[in-house]
Amino acid sequence: MSDTEYLNATVTVDRTPEQVFEAVTNVRGWWSENLIGHTAALHDEFVFTDDSEYAGETVRAGKGLRFARFQITGFVPGRRMVWHVVDADFIADRDEWTGTDVVFDLTTDARGTTLRFTHEGLTAAESACFEACSRAWTFFITESLPQLLTTGAGRPIAGYRR
Repeated sequence: MSDTEYLNATVTVDRTPEQVFEAVTNVRGWWSENLIGHTAALHDEFVFTDDSEYAGETVRAGKGLRFARFQITGFVPGRRMVWHVVDADFIADRDEWTGTDVVFDLTTDARGTTLRFTHEGLTAAESACFEACSRAWTFFITESLPQLLTTGAGRPIAGYRR
């Protein structure tokens, strides 16, 4: 990957595009149980937080990604989904994710359905979080999401528990 290429991950699974797309919309099942809002239709908005200790009060933890608010701006069932990052409070550069797009493109061939994930706007040359974000997104796209598809249970970030 070059320094100017957007962060990306690819996985192929033996499932239909419709099954993969449905799994992508189940964000709580593969990325994080700590979501506020809806994740399955055009124009849905949701907030992600990695703070499971103070869910909904993300400023308290004071570390890592405090929150990111997404709006689904692209929605073609079985083919493509786009989340636009409306706002984010990030590490040192609190706006690093703001204005970026998280894109899920699906194609099929004899091996199954290939999901190509791209976080447009995050590059090695310009993004402070690139290495850590790349490791995290790669895990969720190539391990947690396929596990959700094949076993019914992914490995998302655990939700708030009292």
